[in-house]
Amino acid sequence: MLPECAELARQLRSALGVQQKREIQAARRHLGAACAGGPWGPGEVRLGDDTAAIPDGEGYLLLAAEGILPELVRDEPRFAGFCAVLVNVSDVYAMGGRPLAVVDALFATDAASAEPMWAGMRDAAALLGVPIVGGHTNLHSPYPALAAAVLGRARRLLTSFDARPGDHLVAAVDLRGRMHPRHPFWNAASQAPAERLRADLELLPRLVEADLAHAGKDISMGGLVGTALMLLEASGVGATLELGAVPRPAEVDAGQIPWATWLLAFPSHGFLLAAPPARSAEVVARFAARGIAAAVVGGVEAGHRLTLAYGGAREALWDLAATPLTGFGRAPSGSPERAA
Repeated sequence: MLPECAELARQLRSALGVQQKREIQAARRHLGAACAGGPWGPGEVRLGDDTAAIPDGEGYLLLAAEGILPELVRDEPRFAGFCAVLVNVSDVYAMGGRPLAVVDALFATDAASAEPMWAGMRDAAALLGVPIVGGHTNLHSPYPALAAAVLGRARRLLTSFDARPGDHLVAAVDLRGRMHPRHPFWNAASQAPAERLRADLELLPRLVEADLAHAGKDISMGGLVGTALMLLEASGVGATLELGAVPRPAEVDAGQIPWATWLLAFPSHGFLLAAPPARSAEVVARFAARGIAAAVVGGVEAGHRLTLAYGGAREALWDLAATPLTGFGRAPSGSPERAA
């Protein structure tokens, strides 16, 4: 049962997964919005995307890193290792690229406590077909910790900065999974066949190479709502999210998974794309052909607000002009700079 839009907006607005995105503003203050003048030549690398996209010949090198939630490393080290590889690989595909290799930074109190993290990373690397080629290991740490980084390559970019008013928003989620019992994570990966999983992820670079979508992000911590806010902020636009169209498991409509929990969940295969209206049906069809639930869940608009809509009700969730989220975004003039 869907709660009233106003109550749902209140729950989502105050959720930790969304509010923690605001901590990224510290990076914005120190790093700015773009890095120019590097060894890649006169171009710039825009900050705030799922990966850094470094110009390289006729394409881009993609570089990203993820630190794993300390509680997850402590309580479920094997699953934390799995996630360290999975989330990095997903970031590369979300940019329209293909991953090349992963490196890790692992801290543990001793060799025995490191074993589950290694096992999880090995499982994910084998499943996804992305090798772990190096990193850093410390087995004398006072606490366990884990981070990983990924290198990939893209011919064309599916960036967070190019959503345009008039675009359709397409959400795609693999519903062949289940919710983690303790964390807001929808796991459709760890038990999936490797060949199917890799082919499902290959959809993303093929979509951008076929010019079917020009902006997008993987649905990460903060769920569909937090990801939509980051996409809109980066592109300097607003949108309306039609809740009734959101792909969801049957447990949501049955009340077994609250709506707020689902909208904030991190799916192992989940992407939000901006596509021209004439091409959004083809985007949905390509996901459907792989057994992945996808739908047009709203539209991109001028302005800076994300609005929730259900039936005849509408509720403004967030005004990015008044309250920036990450601080990384495109100004209305088209510059990638916008004050945090």
